[in-house]
Amino acid sequence: MTKDRARSLAAEVIYQVLEEGAFANLCLDKALFACRELSVRDRGFATELVYGTIRQKGALDWCLDQFAKTKTAKMDPWLRTILRLSAYQMLYLDKVPVSAAINEGVELAKHYAPKGAAGFANAVLRALDQGRGKIKYPDKGKNPAGFMAAKYSYPQWIVEGWIKIYGRKNTEKMCAYFNEPSKLWIRANSLKITREELKEELSEQGVETRESIYAPLGLEILNEVNLRTLTAFQKGHFLVQDESSMILGTVSGVRPGMRVLDVCAAPGGKTTHLAQLMENRGEIIACDIHEHRLELIKENADKLGANIIRTRLQDGCELSKNFGAEFDLVLLDAPCSGLGVLGRRADLRWNKRRGDIVELAALQKELLAQAQSTVKPGGTLIYSTCTTTVEEDEKNVEWFLENYEDFTLDKRLPWTDETGENVGSYKLSPLKEGTDGFFIAIFKRGEN
Repeated sequence: MTKDRARSLAAEVIYQVLEEGAFANLCLDKALFACRELSVRDRGFATELVYGTIRQKGALDWCLDQFAKTKTAKMDPWLRTILRLSAYQMLYLDKVPVSAAINEGVELAKHYAPKGAAGFANAVLRALDQGRGKIKYPDKGKNPAGFMAAKYSYPQWIVEGWIKIYGRKNTEKMCAYFNEPSKLWIRANSLKITREELKEELSEQGVETRESIYAPLGLEILNEVNLRTLTAFQKGHFLVQDESSMILGTVSGVRPGMRVLDVCAAPGGKTTHLAQLMENRGEIIACDIHEHRLELIKENADKLGANIIRTRLQDGCELSKNFGAEFDLVLLDAPCSGLGVLGRRADLRWNKRRGDIVELAALQKELLAQAQSTVKPGGTLIYSTCTTTVEEDEKNVEWFLENYEDFTLDKRLPWTDETGENVGSYKLSPLKEGTDGFFIAIFKRGEN
């Protein structure tokens, strides 16, 4: 590391994420834990540098390539990491002096990049500073997807997909939304406390909150706070969960005394919410294919006091080998491309490929086929994803209804489509509800 430990830490994490495929959140947490001597201010600065640079990688490369003879794709990996980090500070962080961003970038290049790279970095960054007002983008009218991909930092295939679904103007709004800091939501643990009581308890500790209008147990945290240090967290009075995910439990129709199967349950946010709504009466079988992820479910359940949850190591593609048609409610929150939560995962947009959508949709169909076999007559199957693609959402619903005629869409959802009709499935989005992208479909099995 250089003397500037925050920037050095950020450069090392960014390199590991963008060049070696590490997960941003895990890699950053590990790095911060190893540098516990960093001040709170420096830890915050390093975090902003990491997530901001990764999120804006595409836009940064677009700008840098206009001032560098060697384009970013052909640069030494450490050199392009440092240029991205420095350019992010110059273009997106008003509080960082340009001179500091350039000078520290040159120092990082001396330490991490090949010999002679520091001079190249200095020249490119100074050219960027002088020419930032002359950066050219694809023509917005002739090539809207190319323009938004370069300007807002997205793979072009994602933007093209959104344009087909939402149109140009709304797609630009989507691009801007997912580049903003994500809202922080928590769910009151109704097994121990009401939302109103939690709101008051947090207020006494200096935490400002806002109530969700969609999720009766949801509170948005409005000021910066380390939630783990709060007494309310240590007592198990709340769990961090996104608002859109809370909505699923709210509309599920789950009741005390039911038998519930959660097919892909880890880390347990939705599972424990169902336990709360069941008032700890009944049984929930929470499955996952990975043993270490089952431990996350147990940890969350124990903290909240949700004692009706039983974890099970289970492949969702083999449910019929171990279960019959025995559950009142089956939840399949399926593995998906995650394009509805891009704001929460800075690296996610760069880790997905267009071809992944086809593979994921096929896996989701396989999971749906297995999940339906465990629903008892008259029972409910809920299918959900946190993505925006038609292939993983609406088309999977169409496929399911065509292949399993004893199921129909349950029109209990509180929303209607563009025609004003309640069709039994709905896609939450930043454009309408102001939430992350989230798809819900509720199927009801016939009595016979």
